[in-house]
Amino acid sequence: MPQSKITNNLSKNGLFYVSRLATVFSILMYVSYIPQIMNNLSGVKGNPLQPLCAALNSILWVSYGILKPKKDWPVIIANLPGIVLGLITFITAL
Repeated sequence: MPQSKITNNLSKNGLFYVSRLATVFSILMYVSYIPQIMNNLSGVKGNPLQPLCAALNSILWVSYGILKPKKDWPVIIANLPGIVLGLITFITAL
């Protein structure tokens, strides 16, 4: 097997794992809003600006992933929780 083909396969495999790891960490980032939502509901309100920006950012990324000719599922999956949890955090912080 030529060296360039081996390097190309390693690059594709590495990119696959980086995209999956980034997807997991993106979801974890948005799940971390849950304690803030609980605090907001308990009367300890947080700042609503950051979760609103996160929700809008997630809407844009999900739109991008859906509108591409070949849907970008890692981008879509990674940002769907950001829409839901970002908006819930924003609303409960008001």
